Amino acid sequence: MRMSSLPPIYSRIALDIASKIARGEIKEGERLSGRSLTSSQYRVSPETVRRSFRLLADVGIVDIQKNSGAVVLSRARAADYVDRFEAKKDMVQLKEALHALISEREALDKQIYNIIEQIIDLNERFRSSDPLRGYEFEIHAHSPIVGKTIADVNFWQNTGGTIVAIRRDGEIILSPGPYAVFEPKDTIIVLGDIDVYDRVGAFIGASW
Repeated sequence: MRMSSLPPIYSRIALDIASKIARGEIKEGERLSGRSLTSSQYRVSPETVRRSFRLLADVGIVDIQKNSGAVVLSRARAADYVDRFEAKKDMVQLKEALHALISEREALDKQIYNIIEQIIDLNERFRSSDPLRGYEFEIHAHSPIVGKTIADVNFWQNTGGTIVAIRRDGEIILSPGPYAVFEPKDTIIVLGDIDVYDRVGAFIGASW
């Protein structure tokens, strides 16, 4: 998973000050001195602390006093500021987790696709001796399974074949689940024994 970059230092200071206001450690009406904060706690330049004050002033948490720091205006706004910051952080973390899962899924799909290709290749080369074979079937528009899911038609129970992929519009759907819907012109890739070819062919073209 990618490491998320830290917010700028003035933003982190603003969040820390807002958190203390929200918890009641800094009271409404209390004066905050940029110079004292700089020297006693944050160890940054006075300009960095002033930028933090401006950030808090923009959302009505403090009021900047000329040449004398800032005065705390609202504990409620400070609490809201902290909540919004945490929600944004959670959203960033969720997006990063989703990106990681998608990358893992893409890598897994590639592995599955490669295995399917190897199975098909081996099937072609050792067609006469391999007990487990891969077959491809095109679903025609008049097929009775069109519009139904794999589970609806009890595919494995009726044919003994396992659908490992569906080719559709130039793309491959790997390991389709039981709720995958058959569409006209789909090509299904099925694994099974030598009798599967006839059973699947009859099944997808038979009348219900």
